Amino acid sequence: MGSDDMNEEETDATSPTRDHHLLRRPFRTRYPGQVRLKAYIFDGFGEYCDKDWDLIEGNGKKFCWYHVELPKGNQKLSQSAQYLIDVLCPPLKLQDILSLVSNGPYCAHVDGALVFRVNSPGPASSKFTFRLAARITENSVITVSLGRVPRLGFSPVGQSLLSEIPSVESPSPKFGDEMVDRGGIVIKEHVLDFLLTMNHSEEADNPVPRSVSNLVVHVIDTHVDHLEDVVTNLEIGLDSVELDLDKGGFSLKKQLLNDRRFPKMLLDLQRLLQVIAHGEQVFPRVKEKCSTKSWFANEDINSLEELIGRLRRLKDNVGFISNRVKAVQAGLDSWQAEQINRKLYCLSFLSIIFLPLSIITGVFGMNVGGVPWTQQKDPKLKIGFRNVMMLCVATLVFVLLCFLFPFLYSRLMVWRRQRELKRNWSFNRRSFHKRTMGGGERGGYLRL
Repeated sequence: MGSDDMNEEETDATSPTRDHHLLRRPFRTRYPGQVRLKAYIFDGFGEYCDKDWDLIEGNGKKFCWYHVELPKGNQKLSQSAQYLIDVLCPPLKLQDILSLVSNGPYCAHVDGALVFRVNSPGPASSKFTFRLAARITENSVITVSLGRVPRLGFSPVGQSLLSEIPSVESPSPKFGDEMVDRGGIVIKEHVLDFLLTMNHSEEADNPVPRSVSNLVVHVIDTHVDHLEDVVTNLEIGLDSVELDLDKGGFSLKKQLLNDRRFPKMLLDLQRLLQVIAHGEQVFPRVKEKCSTKSWFANEDINSLEELIGRLRRLKDNVGFISNRVKAVQAGLDSWQAEQINRKLYCLSFLSIIFLPLSIITGVFGMNVGGVPWTQQKDPKLKIGFRNVMMLCVATLVFVLLCFLFPFLYSRLMVWRRQRELKRNWSFNRRSFHKRTMGGGERGGYLRL
């Protein structure tokens, strides 16, 4: 009877119903407010809905997506690993966490799942530090990003601002009586400035993926769009700075040099190039490994190839921006050198004015009473000052000759060399003329 009870308890403990309830336990994080979580389930026919954070894979055509958004702060990498352990373990193991949170490029199979990451090693608080990692199986995708990635999630259709009919406000109230109500949503100027920096649509315009391969392409596409947004913002900021510099502002140039804005911009561009280089290394390997999967569509393989091409073009664009920044910095350096030269010119002019005065005051301020052979103690010989002046002049002439003798000697040798060359050329010319004119009896031929 006791053995039957034990077997019954073991059967209950291993029953699918009990496992289902264990996996569906309410999720509670140890770091509330630090990590943002998103979970979706897709039916494979273009529909989706939000779901609980239970890390269960889909079945059949259904697949799930779990996204972890780490905070952009000054936390260490070990703190980010603790965040992932809190929200992803179980069922993930430590090797899965380390493969998702570590820095650098990576693409390999870990515990039967395809894992890739493009994590830059910069500070997490920098806006030029990008981290994106994904763990892909046939029916689930787990992604980890640093901060918010634009257009990564999904929202209900019909809530997009881009699908509305826009309208503008009147620039002045004097035409208020003649304005016709055309309907639509009024778009503010700052909203237009923000939308012009985006190379993509909003979350509501995202096509709902019908397979895991569509979802993987969507994740990589949003990453590339995010990089393009940062590059576009850099270009707009650089254009405005160049326009202000063309207007010629002394205070602006001084502020740019003091703030070291362009050296910092070059450092940010190098970090951005590093992220793009990581993508160029990882995404081709992702495409290669996904092409061997039966559940990865061929159309999505072609989409990955297009995204790799976009990354390469983006890398060239960042290189052009870097050259522009270097050119602007070189212009500022030349302007600073010109300002320093002008100040040195003013100082040189002042020294020219005061140098004769200093010489005169030095000469008449000399006390030659203790100098030997000046005979200042003898009232009949009052030539001590003259003797000292003659000695100073003789010393000055000797020093000048010592400095000028090598120069004069070199000039003399050059003059003698030129004279010898001129003499030899004149002699050879006369000899050639004589041989040419005297060769008539040979029929005009010159003897060699």
